[in-house]
Amino acid sequence: MKRDVIRINEEKCTGCGDCIPGCPEGALQVIDGKARLISDLFCDGLGACIGTCPQGAIEIEEREAEPYDESKVMENIVKAGPNVIKAHLKHLNDHGEKNLLKQAIHVLNNKGIDVPDYEEETLACGCPGSMTQDLTKTRSENVETSVKISPELGNWPIQLQLLNPNVPYLKHADLLIAADCAPFAYPNFHQRFLRDKVLIIFCPKLDQTIDQYVDKLAEIFKKQDIKSISIVHMEVPCCSGIEVVVKRALEKAQKNIIIKDYTISINGEII
Repeated sequence: MKRDVIRINEEKCTGCGDCIPGCPEGALQVIDGKARLISDLFCDGLGACIGTCPQGAIEIEEREAEPYDESKVMENIVKAGPNVIKAHLKHLNDHGEKNLLKQAIHVLNNKGIDVPDYEEETLACGCPGSMTQDLTKTRSENVETSVKISPELGNWPIQLQLLNPNVPYLKHADLLIAADCAPFAYPNFHQRFLRDKVLIIFCPKLDQTIDQYVDKLAEIFKKQDIKSISIVHMEVPCCSGIEVVVKRALEKAQKNIIIKDYTISINGEII
């Protein structure tokens, strides 16, 4: 059957093992100095490990693979102890995998193991960016909304996939490279970050053209004599991949440009 499974680029992988804790299913091991997918059966294809890879060596691809087997995964999960059980159940719940969650709980019930409270506590399962949250509860009811602010966007298109690296406005530009969720999370994005900058956005987790993004950014850095680079991304682990992509592009272009890195919390604050 065809389904989403992770793919590890062995040339990029350094064998650091940072991806291992992000995969409570036990699909990854470091073998012979490289991270390896040990079985399609254990990989759910949700990509919890992607944001923890500092080299950007992990991607999701659709290919022929054995069906994911939750019951076999749970055999590994149970052996790893209660914290891993809780992380795995939360991982499934946060991604809306209700059928797999039922299967996992069924295995626990059959083994006489208590089902932990996986909905209330935030755990480092590697995918808090997918966790459902009601952010309206944290907003102030007294915020003034009548102030008119002017837009600062000065270029189009802004999505890296659509951007022509040879356009004149990139010459000597101050670049703002943002994860595409950040402008929605930070209400003063235009005035705080965008003024007098050329905007480029992409998603380091969901976009399937990361290698092409590295090549395109490298071409921009090499040809356009970029003055400065600012990065704005969300606090969730998968979003840190945007810095990995930019650094890989700088290395490929053989350029040394200082990066200003800003992290936005899900509640809309600069961390």
